[in-house]
Amino acid sequence: MSRNLPAGEAGLSGRWAQLIFGVIAMMLIANLQYGWTLFVKPIQQAHGWTTAEIQWAFSIFIALETWLTPAGGWLVDRLGPNRGPKVAVAAGGILVAIAWVINAYADTIGMLYVGAAISGLGAGAIYATCVGNAVKWFPDRRGLAVGITAGSFGAGAALTVIPIKMMIASRGYAATFLTFGLAQGLILFVVAWTLRAPNPGEVPAAVASKAVQQSTRDRTPREVLVTPVFWVLYIMFILVSASGLMATAQLALIASDFKISDTVLFLGASTLAVALVVDNVMNGAARPFFGWVSDQIGREPTMVIAFSLGGVSYLLLGSLGTSHWAFVIFAALIFFTWGEIFSLFPSTCTDTFGVQYATVNAALLYTAKGTSALLVPFANVLKAATGSWYSVFLATAIMNFAVVFMAVFILRPLRRAQSAIADPMVA
Repeated sequence: MSRNLPAGEAGLSGRWAQLIFGVIAMMLIANLQYGWTLFVKPIQQAHGWTTAEIQWAFSIFIALETWLTPAGGWLVDRLGPNRGPKVAVAAGGILVAIAWVINAYADTIGMLYVGAAISGLGAGAIYATCVGNAVKWFPDRRGLAVGITAGSFGAGAALTVIPIKMMIASRGYAATFLTFGLAQGLILFVVAWTLRAPNPGEVPAAVASKAVQQSTRDRTPREVLVTPVFWVLYIMFILVSASGLMATAQLALIASDFKISDTVLFLGASTLAVALVVDNVMNGAARPFFGWVSDQIGREPTMVIAFSLGGVSYLLLGSLGTSHWAFVIFAALIFFTWGEIFSLFPSTCTDTFGVQYATVNAALLYTAKGTSALLVPFANVLKAATGSWYSVFLATAIMNFAVVFMAVFILRPLRRAQSAIADPMVA
C-alpha cells in the first residue's frame, strides 16, 4: 500500500478501485431491466402471447431480483469482507448467463417465467453486494458512492440498447438473448474475484454534519424490521419505484400508441431509440447527482426536490408526449427523477440503522422494488379501462406527490425522534 495514501485508498484492493469494480458489475446487469422493453414486441410476434402475459415475466424478474436480496446480503456479511462479495457476484454471473440462455430457447410462457426468475436471482445477488460495498467503503461520501454504484445500473443500459435493438432486428430476439447473456455472465464471473468489503479500521470516519446525521448504533435486521422509520421508507420506496417501473416497462408501447416510435428523429435514429439512450443516461446521472446533493443538504430535502419534479414530469409526458422531442425530453425527466431512489434510500437506511449490517438492511429495504413490480401490469389494465395513457401518468404523478408529503411530515420527524433516543449526544 502506498505510504502517501490512507488505509483503504491504494491499489486494486483500495476503495476507489472497489467502487469501479462494483460499477462494472452493475453495468453488466443493467439491460436485464432497462433493455427488456425491446424484447416484448418481438416475443409477442413470435409466440402470440399477450403483452400482459409477457410483462408478468418482467414483474417476476423484479420481484426475485429484490425479494431474495436480503438472503444474498446476509450471505455476503456472513462470509466476511474477503469472501462474501466474490462468491455472491460470481454466482450471480452464472445465474444471469443461464437465465438468458433459457429466454433464448423458451417456447412456452412458463419457460419465459423461469428465465425471468433465475435472472432476478442473479441480478439481485450482484446488486445487493455492490450497493452494500459502496455504503461500507464510503461513510464520508455515502450518498455519492451509492449514487455512482446505482447510477451505473441505470446508465449501463445506455451502452447496449442500440446494439440490442440492432441485433434483434438483424438476427432475432433469441440470438440476442443468447449472445448478450453468455457475454455478460462471463465478464461478471471474472470481475467477481476482484471484489471485497473493507476490514475494520480500513475506511475513514464519517464526517459529522447537521444536514446528514449518521447513527452511532448498528441495528440488526430484526431490530430494523420493528421500527416505524423502516416501514415509512418502505412505503415511500414502493410508490416511487412503481411509478418509475411503469414507465420503463411500458415505454416502447407508449411510444407506439403515440405513433412516434419509429419516426427518424436524430442522425438516423428513431424517436424510441433516442429516448431509450437519453433516458438511461439521465437515469444513471440522477443517482450520483442526487446522492451528492443529499450529502450536502440532507436526504429528506433532496427527496422533496426530486419527487416534486418527478410528479410534474409525469403530467407533462401525459399531456404533451405525442410530440417527438417532447416525448424524449419529458421521458428523460421521468427517468432523472425516479432513479435516485436507489441512492437516496440505501443511504438513508444506513444513516439511520448503522454500518455493521448495512448490506442486509439495505437489501431488506430494496425488496420494496419487488413489491412495486406487482403494480406494473395494472398500468396496462388502467390504460385499457380508460383508453388513454394519461390516466396512468396522473396516477404516477399522485404517487410522487404523496411521497413528497411523507418525506416532510412523516419520515423526517420519525428519524429525528429515533436519533434522539438512540444517539442523544448526536441529536
